[in-house]
Amino acid sequence: MTFFAELKRRNVLRAGALYIGAAWALSQGVAQLLPVFDFPNWVVRWFVIAALIGFPFAMLFSWFYEWTPQGIQRESEVEEDASITHETGKKLDRWIMAVMAVAIVLLLTNTFVWHKGAGLDAATTGPASDKSIAVLPLANESGDKEQQYFSDGLSEDLINALSQFNGLKVIGRNSSFQFRDSKDDAATIGRKLGVAHLLEGSVRRVGDAVRISAELINAGDGSTLWSEHYDRPYKDLFALQDDVTESVAGALKSKLLAGGDSATQSDRPPSGNLDAYAAFLQGKFDESHRTEEGFRKAIDSYTTATRIDPHFAMAYARMSIAMTTMATRFLGGTAQRQLDAQARAAADTALQLDPDLAEAHGARGWLLTAVDFDHAGAETEFRRAVQLAPKDGDALFNLGQLMGASGQPEQAIALTRQALATDPLNAESYFRISQYLLPLGRFDEAQQSIRKAIELQPEAAEFQTELTIVEVLRGDATAALAAAQQERSGLWQDVAMAIARQVGSDRAAADAALKTVIDKDANSVAYQIAQIYALRKDADQTFAWLDRAWANRDGGINLLLFDPFILRYKDDPRFAAFCRKVGLPTPADVAAAAVKAAPRAADHPDPMPSTTASSGHAP
Repeated sequence: MTFFAELKRRNVLRAGALYIGAAWALSQGVAQLLPVFDFPNWVVRWFVIAALIGFPFAMLFSWFYEWTPQGIQRESEVEEDASITHETGKKLDRWIMAVMAVAIVLLLTNTFVWHKGAGLDAATTGPASDKSIAVLPLANESGDKEQQYFSDGLSEDLINALSQFNGLKVIGRNSSFQFRDSKDDAATIGRKLGVAHLLEGSVRRVGDAVRISAELINAGDGSTLWSEHYDRPYKDLFALQDDVTESVAGALKSKLLAGGDSATQSDRPPSGNLDAYAAFLQGKFDESHRTEEGFRKAIDSYTTATRIDPHFAMAYARMSIAMTTMATRFLGGTAQRQLDAQARAAADTALQLDPDLAEAHGARGWLLTAVDFDHAGAETEFRRAVQLAPKDGDALFNLGQLMGASGQPEQAIALTRQALATDPLNAESYFRISQYLLPLGRFDEAQQSIRKAIELQPEAAEFQTELTIVEVLRGDATAALAAAQQERSGLWQDVAMAIARQVGSDRAAADAALKTVIDKDANSVAYQIAQIYALRKDADQTFAWLDRAWANRDGGINLLLFDPFILRYKDDPRFAAFCRKVGLPTPADVAAAAVKAAPRAADHPDPMPSTTASSGHAP
């Protein structure tokens, strides 16, 4: 008998196929679980090495041993006429087919399920460019938690300064600050943020003295490329920041990073007044919480900053944005209109003081979108902001919101993902992507995105309400109610509960929840009440409440063209009439513009196409 025939008789070849298939399936499973448990990539590497080392031993085992009904026995101890290697071979064949089926399923899962929403995290995939950096939040070592805003502000200033270098990718605050007090190593943080370098350090402010310790890290191997300590009087804070920035730029060989045509953006007060700057930093710190209380505190701090330095354009711009957002999300009626008027005055002042400040154009664009429903004017402002600060994630995010409001959710998704490239852990961006995915019927991806937003910022208002809507559309009434119950108590929880109750079996509870919203919050959430009536399939009440929302200038109207509840009435003549009234394109306008733009897009792809042709008439 030949050696090959003996290998077949002893099922060595089948054992080899089974071993390879099992190792492949296990490696697929391990690779897919790595991101879930945050394991480093070397785990898979060592698993594969161990599998290769074990292969010859497995083959030797199958040569010398045979499976019998009495268990595993040495092949030499089994009588030839009692051998059942043929039957064993059939069993091994079935095992091989089962293992290969599992491996194929895991491969398909990795390709079509795990990677289906991969665009959400596209910013952090692939090798990081050498010209990329994330500024981690400088540790506050002042011994006073109230000084946290100060160390955060210095970190933001470094982010802003490094962003001025053309060709250098700098991760935005929202993402890099996710790693405050993180236990992850440099390689893990660099991989998650998609950068090759990390800047970390600490700030100690005691009385009139400030010490900054900074260290530039190679994210690949954790080695230190440069480190320095700076001691300055507090009055020389801006000079101290400049020293750190210049040193980091030098360590990154900034001679390779020539300046571009964009305007220099700065969040420093022109007077150099440190009290004004401290108030501004406190405002940004409070605003980042995305709650009503946070916005109120931020507005107070920005007001203080502008009172100290009346020429502080950036403070006026952030004040306007905070006012518009708070009025849109939390207020209604007279209170909303009064705050809108203050937001308009702040945006106008910011632009008068600094016409080349991207944040000021963003503030006016947000006001034109949310308050005036002037989408053509808003587009002009947002595009100017992108031109002035092309790497600013906020500018791209704002333009994405305008695309969504204009009935182009796919363009909105593309722009928001571009924003995530420099701010990959921005919760608000994942929240908006979830909204844009809903009219496209991509409910599972929308669920992934909103859950990511909640994971990043669990205390933010409205995120659980969005998850409630997603679960309703996915047909899971139990999950919808659970999400609604997790919303922050107050206005948005009332809305979320009313939405969730509409798809349950208790009609009395559904009616009562809707009545609660109407009795308590009708002036603030008229648009959301229209949504609930659309969910109840009551067309007359839907349009009646849309009219009331328009009378209140409810910012929710900007959701109209990507709202899956309201869009069920897109063929109702009243829908097109309402779109024209509020200055939005009708569904027919959107479709016609898409057809017209398709040939141009094929020859000249533009990630930021103009919406002016289909934006309707401004009110």
